Amino acid sequence: MEMKWKLRCLGLLIIVNCQLSIVHCQRHPVPFGDMDHWVVREIHESGIIGGNTKLLYELGPSDTIVGNTAFRNRGGSPWATSNVMAKVAGVVKTNTSVFPERRGDGWCARMETRMEGMKVLGLVDIEVIAAGSIFLGEVHEPIRGTRNPQAMLRSGVPFTQKPKALRFDYKVKAAPEKHRVRSTGFSRKSTVAGQDSLAVILLLQKRWEDAAGNVYSKRVGTMVRRYTESTPGWVNGATCPILYGDITSSPEYRPYMRIQVEERYTSNSKGKSVPIQEVGWAEPGETPTHMVLQFTSSHGGAYVGSPGNTLWIDNVELVY
Repeated sequence: MEMKWKLRCLGLLIIVNCQLSIVHCQRHPVPFGDMDHWVVREIHESGIIGGNTKLLYELGPSDTIVGNTAFRNRGGSPWATSNVMAKVAGVVKTNTSVFPERRGDGWCARMETRMEGMKVLGLVDIEVIAAGSIFLGEVHEPIRGTRNPQAMLRSGVPFTQKPKALRFDYKVKAAPEKHRVRSTGFSRKSTVAGQDSLAVILLLQKRWEDAAGNVYSKRVGTMVRRYTESTPGWVNGATCPILYGDITSSPEYRPYMRIQVEERYTSNSKGKSVPIQEVGWAEPGETPTHMVLQFTSSHGGAYVGSPGNTLWIDNVELVY
């Protein structure tokens, strides 16, 4: 009898602990993070470069937009993509490197690093490297030039919580080359040392603005993953812990997690696009004001990458 009673008590404790684990590990989907709803844009490129009709895809309420109109986030979607419409000197050109793809009964996002080319008057070939990326923020369309493309983005969204982890499903196809390609369209292609990697980046920042409109931030939370090898299939429910405070002495710290690893931009209170000047690590216990979240098929910045790199993402959520 005593043994049976102990077993019953043990079973009850297991049930209670499992229930507590569920309660204390709540999952909060990021809006439109199931990748099941897309806006399709039909853009007609200028005749001087062929006059083709191209499709661009954005995460948002299912809809189709016909016409060369600048896109703004719709229906409460916090997501932007590297799919953009440019209008330089009156010439309309598009780039598509993010695509919806069927997955079971729903959809996922597919991001590709690819050569984007065009012919001017059917004669002059121009090619640039374009990485696929989805991120929380906005794009200032139409793009007016190729100089400083990061300034055309608003990186991050207001956010004041402190989740434990980021969870998502993913699949990777990594290009085999051990070096990357740099191609801006205005100079010869060149080789950049180092293997390309696909990346998932989540930064929690505490931002503030000075009287001159400059925006600064301190790093509250950090989660960065880079992938250099293909996966045999989907990895479901990958759960990546978010590290808080100064993590330079943490065994999980990597150089690409450092402060100001790359320049990102936002709009200040005057509506001007300005760099986010990340100046250090936040003190323990500080609350963020913004979250940066990005999935990308190449890590080297604008016009650098390995064609063929492909990243699939689905079911993005925060874990508390």
